[in-house]
Amino acid sequence: MPSDVGLTGSSRVTVFALFGVVFGYATHHLDQRRIGDVAIVGPLTPGVEWPRLWQMARNCGRPTASETELAQWVLTQATRAFVCGSDRIAQFHEQGWKLEPGGKRVRFDLTYANRDQLWTGNLTVEGLTPDQVAERPTLYNASPRTSSKGSSSAGAQPSQPC
Repeated sequence: MPSDVGLTGSSRVTVFALFGVVFGYATHHLDQRRIGDVAIVGPLTPGVEWPRLWQMARNCGRPTASETELAQWVLTQATRAFVCGSDRIAQFHEQGWKLEPGGKRVRFDLTYANRDQLWTGNLTVEGLTPDQVAERPTLYNASPRTSSKGSSSAGAQPSQPC
């Protein structure tokens, strides 16, 4: 579901790279229990917009994946960075962040990775340096899949990890 409402908060934040793009992963609480029932994920790299995250999910998922499955893929990548430290750039126990209006929100039928919802959009996180949010070199990208028929792979760089 699209969202025309932005959000500002302060919570745990993980900053991580995925296919060269830097993303932020924060939690948001819908009530006073502060259980972090909403995952907030968005790009931090200048010039990268939130649909790029969904393009990555679509390109790495099944061709017939539902929005919920794509949201689970997004949350899996963010959780992987938080829990395992994979491509993690920074982690804050309490940091301010802002989710711009216009992203996408998905409610899970069942709790997934301890979250009931995923909200994505363009994100900013306080206190990050330009070096921390700059695009990273990567061997892989999440470009649309292309047919390898008739093309030579000699010396070619991998185009995706999926």
